[in-house]
Amino acid sequence: MIKVILESPYAGDVEKNLEYARLCMKDSLLRGESPIASHLLYTQVLDDTKLDERNLGINAGLAWADHADKHVFYVDFGMSDGMKYAMDYAVENGEVIEMRMIL
Repeated sequence: MIKVILESPYAGDVEKNLEYARLCMKDSLLRGESPIASHLLYTQVLDDTKLDERNLGINAGLAWADHADKHVFYVDFGMSDGMKYAMDYAVENGEVIEMRMIL
């Protein structure tokens, strides 16, 4: 299986974005990928409204980049600030990037 870091919006309309992130996760799995979506995992224990905890979660997710085959951005709802940060990181580190829409 291809290992991917999955990015989709979290902040803003959190409930809508969580539902969307789950759809993105399923889409990735159905493509034969093994996705990690840190914003689904780390927000269960960190408070995304606290800047230090938000940054901790974002950077913990990006730490997986060395083990991923590509970085996938689901952009049906645009790019959140966190996604833009991840995109900059991916570009700076020469990661394979893929943009997707599923809706």
